[in-house]
Amino acid sequence: MDPYILNLTIIGLAALSMAWLPRLLHKTFLSFPIVFVAVGAILYLLPINLPTPNPLWQEDYVIHLTELVVIISLMGTGLKIRRTFNWKNWQIPFRLVSITMLLCIAGLGFMGWGFLGLAPAAAILLGAVLAPTDPVLAEQVQVGPPDDPEEDDVRFSLTAEAGLNDGMAFPFTWLAVVVAIAAGTSGEWLSDWLLRDLLYRLVAGVAIGWLVGRLLAYLIFTLPRKTRFPKAEDGFLALSATLVSYGLTELAHGYGFLAVFFTAITMSSYEVEDKYHTEMHDFVDQIEKILMVVLLIVFGGSLVRGLLDHLTWNGAFIGLAFLFIIRPVSALIGLLGIKVPLHEKLAISFFGIRGIGSFFYLSFALDKIDFAQADELWSVVGFIVMVSILLHGLTATRVMSYLDWTRKRKERLNRSRKTS
Repeated sequence: MDPYILNLTIIGLAALSMAWLPRLLHKTFLSFPIVFVAVGAILYLLPINLPTPNPLWQEDYVIHLTELVVIISLMGTGLKIRRTFNWKNWQIPFRLVSITMLLCIAGLGFMGWGFLGLAPAAAILLGAVLAPTDPVLAEQVQVGPPDDPEEDDVRFSLTAEAGLNDGMAFPFTWLAVVVAIAAGTSGEWLSDWLLRDLLYRLVAGVAIGWLVGRLLAYLIFTLPRKTRFPKAEDGFLALSATLVSYGLTELAHGYGFLAVFFTAITMSSYEVEDKYHTEMHDFVDQIEKILMVVLLIVFGGSLVRGLLDHLTWNGAFIGLAFLFIIRPVSALIGLLGIKVPLHEKLAISFFGIRGIGSFFYLSFALDKIDFAQADELWSVVGFIVMVSILLHGLTATRVMSYLDWTRKRKERLNRSRKTS
């Protein structure tokens, strides 16, 4: 049996199922990431010739595949958001990607150092790769497509957080790399990190992303309205915008993840009622789903082919503590003073979904320098992502349905009071 043809068939069948599976699972307690991880695990237990998934995660092409999935997801995430970008509207996401993310990095880093005996650089890396929430696997708790009229605080906050912190976590991944390289040496590595990896690259990412978004919005919406310039009608322009924004920013040594997200939210702020936003979103959403299916199947296979071999009881404890204590408590601290109902704060705090982005960051860092405890890092990260997929996948539908019910009930009560 030709392995290449077999792989194409499996990918084709999995992608085909995505046409119906999300709708079939919508009213159940399952999510499609759970299904495809399980499918991957079963396939790799069978005596068939499939690509070895472990140490697949440490191959160069895995860095690029996870990178591609994340940037496409960031474009789709940004195009969904319809709230004007300012402090008043975005104060919850801003707090989540600053206060909450820093507390998560510090908390997980200290636990990795104290319970796993990780070196300082490896401990920082563990915190950095797991700090960002995932825009790829969080569809159940995010806002809908651009033509969806509903955009409640919980969904908006989780969507915007996932879009922002994939770029905001990058400086700390670089910090881990810099600390590992500078171990045992003296020098100005801290000032270099602050000026280059923290300040310059963040500013470059935001600025270039905004400029690309403004230019594309002008070409797509403004110019056709004012002149005879042809109006774009194909959704693939969103994919082109993703690659252009990411490529230009990376060429300028900025953070491409951040640039793609800012390109998307800048474009989405123009002609908000134009149906072309939905066309662009739907195209990148379909591409993202196909690529995500491949990664989820391979991740499921890696779970049964050695990814968790270096997981210890301490590592499992750290993973559970992170998902059930560190993230929720850090988020609640970050949301102090925000006028949002407690049950909504609890939902925002709980749904810190981890996924594909963590694999990219870890692969990226290990490609820059060898970390002594790389195998243990892979096992802990793989365990946390696995538990997150199960935990959040099994609870998201019910929790979000409850939040929708309470919000609509409150709206009905307010209307009845006004009429009485």
